[in-house]
Amino acid sequence: MKLTILTTSDTHGYLAPTNYVKPNANMPFGFEKAASTIRKEQLKAENTLILDDGDFLEGSPLAYYQAEVQNNSQPSAITDAFNTVDYDFGTIGNHEFNYGQAYLRNAIKKAKRKFVSANILNENGESAFGKPYEIKQYGDLKVGVIGLTTQSVDAWENKASVAGLKFTSALEAAQKFIPEMRKKADIVVVLYHGGFERDLRTGNPNDKIDGENEAYEIMQKVPGIDVMATGHQHRALAGKLFGIPYVQPGHRGNYVGKIQLTIEKENGKYVVAHSTQKIIKTGEEKPDKVVKEVIQPVENQVEKWLAEPLARIEGSMHYDDPFQVRIHGSAFINFIQKVQMETMGCDISATALFSNEARGFENPITMRNIITNYVYPNTLALVEITGADLKAALEKTTEYFMIKNDQIIVDPKYHHPKIRDYNYDMYAGIDYTIKVSNPIGHRVLNPTYHGKPITNKMKLKVALNAYRAVGGGHYPMYNEDKVIKYNTVTMSNLIARYLKQHPNIDADKTRNFKVIK
Repeated sequence: MKLTILTTSDTHGYLAPTNYVKPNANMPFGFEKAASTIRKEQLKAENTLILDDGDFLEGSPLAYYQAEVQNNSQPSAITDAFNTVDYDFGTIGNHEFNYGQAYLRNAIKKAKRKFVSANILNENGESAFGKPYEIKQYGDLKVGVIGLTTQSVDAWENKASVAGLKFTSALEAAQKFIPEMRKKADIVVVLYHGGFERDLRTGNPNDKIDGENEAYEIMQKVPGIDVMATGHQHRALAGKLFGIPYVQPGHRGNYVGKIQLTIEKENGKYVVAHSTQKIIKTGEEKPDKVVKEVIQPVENQVEKWLAEPLARIEGSMHYDDPFQVRIHGSAFINFIQKVQMETMGCDISATALFSNEARGFENPITMRNIITNYVYPNTLALVEITGADLKAALEKTTEYFMIKNDQIIVDPKYHHPKIRDYNYDMYAGIDYTIKVSNPIGHRVLNPTYHGKPITNKMKLKVALNAYRAVGGGHYPMYNEDKVIKYNTVTMSNLIARYLKQHPNIDADKTRNFKVIK
């Protein structure tokens, strides 16, 4: 018999084919197109197993609108869209916790697919969201699916959102449960919201080996795996590793992963006789009519909300080139820094340019501008650090750049294996120069605070997002012990509130830093 396994991952609430930067877009992604692709593959398949690998309820303006504006108890439009597709199982992504556990649990209750989760435990050491694994039968063939999530969630997430939960190693959970599954199932499928920590050809690390991504090690060290479905890194991958087929189907529904198994009986036992794997581009598909009909009323509300004007600008907060913003700063970045400093009551701030799709604020500023520029539901933290910590953070952020052919470029490690432009921070309230041709660790020149050199023992207060405040993005000089206070309002809401209070904004083009060769 043949079994076709279809996977989606990291859809992030993008249901319609749009990134919302402009209204009425038709872009080469979105759940509507992924759903069309899945239905076509179902019609061709002898048997199917349809899986979602998580990060489904947060990320898009629609997801934000349902959680923060409508204040829904669960992401109803996303849930309804997923429920139109014959998903068998799903697992939990790291961004599922952004709107709190109650929101996630309600989403799970309303979903038709069963959730599997082996390494997120409650206070009693039991699986907190569904069973560790489930088994589906095809006649007398039994296929087991185990759900795993990157263990780094609690290192990044707002503590209130993950209270009472323990995130254990995905590798350790696989080592615990897969031998048990092999006794009950003929075929074992790993559904892992995590990615590959090593180069798939050489086995050399291509990322920090810190437990965030463990797929390579799981496949290498845990016998008995027949299929590995991954996600989290937003990569488009299909291949075999240690003889095991794997896929990773991008993000926003731009790909569907497909693994086809030919299963035969040998000596009374089912075995995989042959397997193929591929990722299918969804961009040229027509949006699925059923999904489109289900979500259209909410999409219309979102577009109306995004178009609402909030404030006018004297000057310009628009930019054309995100890279130039990262080198020179911009009035848009200065505005974000100002909101952060005023909110947290300090005069130093750090932020990143999160999206390469948006281009700052138009005039008048609308919710569309806010939500497409500040794409994460981050909250803010205030940290107290030393001058030595600040200089270390500045040196860390300079690693974003390198020199090639006598030009400043982005170091490829920030774009592969995963795009991480968000890990380059710009600072306000201090003055500094980055000289990229200097050795790493010696690139920051003459950092000053109020015109005076920053000394190692100086005590400083800095406003930044909560992800970075606890060391997210490999910034070890920041940690929770240095956090003075959190603000629990999402940054998008803070910006909207600020603009409603200040309906006329002056574009501040002050430059406090520069990046030179």
